[in-house]
Amino acid sequence: MLRNFKLVVAYDGADFHGWQVQPGLRTVQGLLSDAIARVTGDRVLPQGSGRTDAGVHALGQVVSVAISSPIPARGFLIALNDHLPNSIRVMKATEVSPDFHARKSASAKTYRYRIFRGDICPPFTARYVYHHPYPLDEEAMAIAAAKVIGEHDFTSFAAVDPERGREDVEVSNVRTLFCSNWQRHDSELIYTVRGSGFLQHMVRNLVGTFLLVGKGTIKPSQISDILAAEERSANPGATAPASGLCLVSVEY
Repeated sequence: MLRNFKLVVAYDGADFHGWQVQPGLRTVQGLLSDAIARVTGDRVLPQGSGRTDAGVHALGQVVSVAISSPIPARGFLIALNDHLPNSIRVMKATEVSPDFHARKSASAKTYRYRIFRGDICPPFTARYVYHHPYPLDEEAMAIAAAKVIGEHDFTSFAAVDPERGREDVEVSNVRTLFCSNWQRHDSELIYTVRGSGFLQHMVRNLVGTFLLVGKGTIKPSQISDILAAEERSANPGATAPASGLCLVSVEY
């Protein structure tokens, strides 16, 4: 009889080619699958709440996996971490109902993007931030961020090919954002966004566009026009570097 487990996983994305298994490449999903096989003897593909790109980090990626082994939850947790590199840690392992699915059961996710604003970025911080010491109108960026709250079609903020690497099978690019704000914490400017779901590159494209607002290239009022266009080509914002992005938590 199969037992369904919910794993909460943290990882340093700088060491991997993203979440999803790719032939010949080191990925979080691939290494987790290998560790599960060593511990339980079951060769399975663990399902994440969504796919993070190469270089993107996670504090609370949620994973579901069904195994036949009778191993207790705590033993499963300890054994998995013994077989994983230090840059991947299973923080929690809980046996759940058979109908739980990390992606399909999710109701909301929170991402955080960190920009280091100081002149010199400390070496132990550099892997987890985007270093931008140049002038930015942070107040204008905060105004722009608020304009994407609510239900919108986010095609203008999706990857050029929205079907590639999607975290779900829906055709619609409509998502609901419950929170979108910038806050200053000492030398860091931090963007926090919580939503019902996210398209590929969506958060990094939002950040890239808000950076243009901060530089004065576009105005906060233009965010609404970019959203309404529903075309990536209508958005001049570049995709922000992956290093600053982290999946903080997933809600069910």
